[in-house]
Amino acid sequence: MTAIDPTGPARTTAGVFTPAPGAAPLLRMITAQAAFETRMLLRNGEQLLLTVVIPTLLLVLFSSVDIVEVPTDTAGGSGEAVDFLAPGILALAVMSTAFTGQAIATGFERRYGVLKRLGASPLPRWGLMTAKTLSVLVTEVLQVVLLALIALALGWSPHGNPLAVLLLLVLGTAAFSGLGLLMAGTLKAEATLAAANLVFLLLLVGGGVIVPLDKFPDAARSVLELLPISALSDGLRDVLKDGAGMPWADLGILAVWAAAGLGAAGRFFRWE
Repeated sequence: MTAIDPTGPARTTAGVFTPAPGAAPLLRMITAQAAFETRMLLRNGEQLLLTVVIPTLLLVLFSSVDIVEVPTDTAGGSGEAVDFLAPGILALAVMSTAFTGQAIATGFERRYGVLKRLGASPLPRWGLMTAKTLSVLVTEVLQVVLLALIALALGWSPHGNPLAVLLLLVLGTAAFSGLGLLMAGTLKAEATLAAANLVFLLLLVGGGVIVPLDKFPDAARSVLELLPISALSDGLRDVLKDGAGMPWADLGILAVWAAAGLGAAGRFFRWE
């Protein structure tokens, strides 16, 4: 605005309509980006197939039909089957969101230059990764609630310490997120799509999600037990099915995978 001074020349002073360019507060930027990432994920039919439809179908199918023999305390009963399957399906849901879905989405964002443009925005790159992680966590909360309600309707009787379950889910998310970002940031988008889906299928079969690890030969089982999906599914099963205490061994395996995956992703991730 211009103020007129009768005793001198006109001068310009600050007014209520003076522009104030600048970035929004960091927390607001991260929250807005996380909300955007979550909306995009929930609108994507392929992502919903991986994160919601497949785990739900597997839970209902294998709990209701005697396809795979699962360990039970007594002979028979769908409730006992779902007690074994529900923790593994929860682990599968974490893997599908934090690893497979995030790897594929981030890989194609990198290919189409989305990450390059976001990297030039006021939102720092670590803030973008934080927003993506928050989006994964929000999606996982929805998954866990939905799968838990379905499992309870099928006769699931969970036990154990909720804190142990929370630690397993958080460390499992960190482990799979690091591996997903590492894959998306080093491979081409098409290679990421193929590799992420292949790993998903292999870990679904060999990670103790549906097929118990004791069905495998001893040599193979000793290796499979060190996989993050095996540690997550076994840890959740020990707590939720058997009422065990804190599963330190499984938490340790997940912590090692999380540190290695996130560290490698931070070192080798390419934004273009």
